[in-house]
Amino acid sequence: MTKNSKKKNKQKDTYTGRLDMSRSGIGYVVVEGLERDIIVRPGSLANALNGDEVRVEVMTDAVRGRRMEGEITQILRRKQSEFSGRIEVHPHFAFLIPDNEKMGVDIYVPLHLLNGATDGDHAMARIVEWNGKTKNPVGEVISVLTEQSVNEIAMQGLLVENGFPLTFPDDVLEEAARYPDGVSKDELNHRKDMRKVLTMTIDPVDAKDFDDALSIRTLRGDWYEVGVHIADVSHYIQPDSALDKEAYRRATSVYLPDRVSPMLPERLSNELCSLRPNEDKYTFSAIFTINKQGKVKETWLGRTVIHSRRRFTYEDVQEILEGADGDHAKELHLLNGMARSLRAARFEKGAINFSSQEVRFKLDEDARPIGITVKESKESHQLIEEFMLLANRAVAEYVGEQRHKDKAVPFPYRVHDVPDPDKLRAFTSFAAHFGVRFNLGDPAAIAASFNAMLATVQGKPEQHVLEQLGIRTMAKAVYTTENIGHYGLGFAHYCHFTSPIRRYPDVLVHRILQECLDGNIHPMKHLEQQCRHCSDQERRAMDTERAANKYKQVEYMQQFLGDEFEAVISGVAAFGFWAETVEHKCEGMISVTDLQDIDIFELRETEYALVGRTTDVRFAMGDHVTIRVAATNLSKRQIDFVLANAPQPVHRRQRKDTGRPKAGATGGRATQNRKTQKKQKTNKKRK
Repeated sequence: MTKNSKKKNKQKDTYTGRLDMSRSGIGYVVVEGLERDIIVRPGSLANALNGDEVRVEVMTDAVRGRRMEGEITQILRRKQSEFSGRIEVHPHFAFLIPDNEKMGVDIYVPLHLLNGATDGDHAMARIVEWNGKTKNPVGEVISVLTEQSVNEIAMQGLLVENGFPLTFPDDVLEEAARYPDGVSKDELNHRKDMRKVLTMTIDPVDAKDFDDALSIRTLRGDWYEVGVHIADVSHYIQPDSALDKEAYRRATSVYLPDRVSPMLPERLSNELCSLRPNEDKYTFSAIFTINKQGKVKETWLGRTVIHSRRRFTYEDVQEILEGADGDHAKELHLLNGMARSLRAARFEKGAINFSSQEVRFKLDEDARPIGITVKESKESHQLIEEFMLLANRAVAEYVGEQRHKDKAVPFPYRVHDVPDPDKLRAFTSFAAHFGVRFNLGDPAAIAASFNAMLATVQGKPEQHVLEQLGIRTMAKAVYTTENIGHYGLGFAHYCHFTSPIRRYPDVLVHRILQECLDGNIHPMKHLEQQCRHCSDQERRAMDTERAANKYKQVEYMQQFLGDEFEAVISGVAAFGFWAETVEHKCEGMISVTDLQDIDIFELRETEYALVGRTTDVRFAMGDHVTIRVAATNLSKRQIDFVLANAPQPVHRRQRKDTGRPKAGATGGRATQNRKTQKKQKTNKKRK
């Protein structure tokens, strides 16, 4: 091969990645495995938009530290097709000027597709055509947002910016509407009939889609039959149907403070598939023969029909578990005892006992936040959690044992890798300051060390910071056909089987499981690609949910401008630190520019702290500070804090002690005050 032909081949190297647009109009294709992104100039974007999955052909190789430059040759998947913005109407046409600064072109809207929008309106538009020959895509207005619905503009904007459509296509809605209510006699012949067994659902008070139920009945001896029954969504969604394609496109439901953006149309999610009380429903079940100690003797997997007798909220069940009278109290206490045993056994075998706080907003009729509560994980939640984990693991273990042509059956496992070594070393070094020691010998020893730490710091001031930093060392759980186990749960086999109304991977699991049960396996050709898509959509949903929660935090804190609150430092960066109010769990930023009167601060990453160059003043994660709410910005979803009682700077050369300063912004304040008083007395004597 000649040099010229080598060079020619290099120029035609292609990669697949995600396009990240800058405000200047230059794109960067982020490719997994490449150290640096590939630059794409405006003339080489080929109508690709921010967030699109694209194929890029490299035209200029990296030279002397410069990035590769390329040209987009194919758009594999659009991140979004709906955009919010301002309508601009001209005599013969109109445009939607997008709110998103990374959307580099306006959307051309023919007058007959304005659908009632007028000049200056804030609206949502969907791209309906972009043939590549025109500069602007053609769109239609799908909704007009008034000035009275600022929250609506914000919430819908967050959804569409992250690629979640606001409405379902007509063909999807028509397909969902065609399915009849109830169960058919013919279908009953192919299912285990569980309608006479005591069955109940336990869900949040505001839930509308009940996708799991528990049944229990007494067997001979000390054994019980406990059924975990899951809505049989795959009965309704046929592969490659309009419903299936739309569910896959979304891949997940998105839960915002004031709404749910569902994966499935309401006809399915809230009606046909929802395991509502006093209705016969199709389910896919994992039924266990189990004793009071949580020991499982037998497992049956298959399709069933159930009839839920009672719809419980978590609060209802918690009251019963704490001693109140209520329906089926005996059965609930029995199930809770089993769940306790399952939970204890799980932690004994290596699961990590991390806990996290979930914030909920109390909203008025206009969706404005009027209160904030922290959701606690109580025994009623843990009861459901343990039986869902048991079912998920049982399904994954069963499919993991199956073979097709002497090979493992391709399957969407839910996996969780071991902690990142670099993050782990930094964390253990920090934890050592609190007397916490880690055994890093192997993954099992690391998990045991985490659990020992969590038990040791329970109730101590450092508990919150060590829990939060410990979680950050963990890898992200993903979907993949390569089963490496679930480190955090301590399971060798694990999948998502129990929430098919809101997660597409669960639908895939149901289909593959049924093929295995039937002995008629047809391996899915592009399953790994589907797993990556579902993992991507899950991350986008989480980003959307976090942004929506932050919006509500900012909206709530607007009423407290100038007020002071106790807070805990929740993060540090070179440009400042974040603090979370103890009372509201609302996070704001304190900039280093507001700390200049104290000192010039530098970031010490291994200590998770900002430390003054010439003083002993430090601000470290977990420290308690008093803050004042200085400003709020809804459009940017930002809260600015300032220190209410800033420590007085004392230079190190003025100090006699050289030991490690105490953690906390005010750790050295008493010493600083004594030295200030001594200095004032000396000056007075001189005068």
